[in-house]
Amino acid sequence: MSPISKQALTQIFLELKNSATPRMIANIVEDIDKIVRATRFDGWQNSITGERDIQKVLRQTLFRYKLHTEQELFEKAYAYIREHY
Repeated sequence: MSPISKQALTQIFLELKNSATPRMIANIVEDIDKIVRATRFDGWQNSITGERDIQKVLRQTLFRYKLHTEQELFEKAYAYIREHY
């Protein structure tokens, strides 16, 4: 992912930050980037399995940071990943 892409994903987290959001946003973005890159494949956005796999790894990563209940964060991050990965 280019530095610009990571900045955009970071911005999503900053916009939705609340008192429960960890301060380690850069680590969250880095983890999501690594996991999505390892899971994605060409055309995953057009595959039920591909979409499900990416949603699963995104939710698992958010869970690791105790952000799994932040539905708006999930939706915005997933929409960004779907468009840019």
